[in-house]
Amino acid sequence: MSSSGGGVQQGPAVRRAAMAERVLADGSATAAELAERFGVSLMTVHRDLDELERRGIVRKFRGGVTAQPSGVFESNVQYRLKTMRAEKAAVAEEALKLIEPGMAVMLDDSTTALEIARRLRLGDVTPLTVVTNFLEGINLLADQRGIHLIALGGDYDPLHSSFLGVSCIEAIEQLRVDVCFASTSAVRGGYAYHQEQHIVSVKRAMLDSAARSVLLIDHTKLARTALHRVVPLSRFDLLLVDDGASAADLRDLEEQNVDYRVCAISESEP
Repeated sequence: MSSSGGGVQQGPAVRRAAMAERVLADGSATAAELAERFGVSLMTVHRDLDELERRGIVRKFRGGVTAQPSGVFESNVQYRLKTMRAEKAAVAEEALKLIEPGMAVMLDDSTTALEIARRLRLGDVTPLTVVTNFLEGINLLADQRGIHLIALGGDYDPLHSSFLGVSCIEAIEQLRVDVCFASTSAVRGGYAYHQEQHIVSVKRAMLDSAARSVLLIDHTKLARTALHRVVPLSRFDLLLVDDGASAADLRDLEEQNVDYRVCAISESEP
């Protein structure tokens, strides 16, 4: 059986691309399910999954594979674009209220910040300077009238669809923006965390370049952990989180003296 349902033999590259698409869409799969779906042996499936894991698209566990994040693995951007959409939209709507015409705004490579870019594309807040290293955001705003777009270069990372590395950090250090909107993978015990060290260094540079910094998170990131500490939450002027956050998580933010705002999820959001 093939992924197209026609039983046509596929080359390894095509099969792996289809396999990755399936796992990113479903979040996880067992090796047996993939073997049946693609009409190949378990040995072939494991070879394909080893390659997808090497490329950072998925991570393997005993008997299967997942696209979901862990403390040391950040999900592929294509998976993140599909998850927590209503929560991200609620946070982005609130963040938009902090942006005024004439500002210089920096957006990191998070899918939550991308929701802000989607709203800026409507052209209701102009003129505006937007700085970002996220290819998705660059493509979204490239032809938008009233927005002066500054694209941060660097080493392209397909896992995050963004530009990173030393040259990206050096470009950030040459700028000073009014506000930086950034997200992170986990928030716990008064600190923001992320799985990957090279992402951490870029986020820190972005925060240092801004007069004001705002942390954007959905509620699932509260009380979660990741490998690398980014900055203390006190480094942010404001934390925005959707209203799915539990009372216990919000109490923890209050005990850490974090200035936060809860964002209501619209029933019209997907």
